[in-house]
Amino acid sequence: MMGAYVPVVSGAVEGIVDEAVFRRLVQTAGGDAGAIYGKGGKHPLIQSLPGYNNAARFAPWLVLIDLDHDADCAPPYRNFLLPAPSAQMCLRVAVREVESWLLADRERMADLLDVNPNWVPSEPDALDDPKQAVVNLARRSGDRGISRDLVPREGSGRVEGPAYASRLIEFASDHRYGWRPSIAARSSESLNRCLRALRRLMRTLRHGQP
Repeated sequence: MMGAYVPVVSGAVEGIVDEAVFRRLVQTAGGDAGAIYGKGGKHPLIQSLPGYNNAARFAPWLVLIDLDHDADCAPPYRNFLLPAPSAQMCLRVAVREVESWLLADRERMADLLDVNPNWVPSEPDALDDPKQAVVNLARRSGDRGISRDLVPREGSGRVEGPAYASRLIEFASDHRYGWRPSIAARSSESLNRCLRALRRLMRTLRHGQP
């Protein structure tokens, strides 16, 4: 007997933390992550959008992009970036950065950073700078390793610590103790919309299978 059809979703993201988030989102929606492109920042990703959209005429795609400070609202910004998305293109905007989606799982983020859960923002989509919020929480951590890894060294000129990305990648990838997208979606409307759209795409693809 053949197993259930599992759609393979290709995609593109801004960076390596986003790639880990991409994989968890696709898995949560019932798909498998395929090839993931980009990872070179926002502007190259935007420049490549037409090509990705063309590829989505033939196979499912998920493209994640941060809102940052480019616009006030995600839906108009998404329409501006891609006025005519292909049928299998799922372009989603994190408000304002993918870190807000990670912060939205307050309990698990507090465990990761070894801080009081009440210190984790309850409305991450409203944060002006979610990455800075993560770093500021790490400054208050009871775990010296967390502060060493996530907080930038004085005089380094960086906005995050040396192991910031690797710590968040591990958090996003850990199915047992790490990030829970479905729980996080309760506190982040942009994440909730992303999961809903991705699940709709998965249902459409399965319905089209013989």
